[in-house]
Amino acid sequence: MSVEGRKLVAMKILYLASAGASDATRASIPAHIAANGSSVEGQECALVLVGDATDLISREKAEKLEGLGIPPLSELLQKLFEDRVPVYV
Repeated sequence: MSVEGRKLVAMKILYLASAGASDATRASIPAHIAANGSSVEGQECALVLVGDATDLISREKAEKLEGLGIPPLSELLQKLFEDRVPVYV
């Protein structure tokens, strides 16, 4: 594939989440962008949970987390898993 003689390279995106349950909106934003942005557009992406965000992989905590104006984290993680987006802890 090329545009005016230049080769296009597929972009790979790595989203990093470091906020934990104490800030639900900030904690959910990377998962929201990965699940409803990159994954929907067919971009290859992954989500990395570091620091306080490592607790978010717990089903119990993820089910309680819903940021302002963002779908619940449990739904976002489910969508990432269904779309086979890697989630690293």
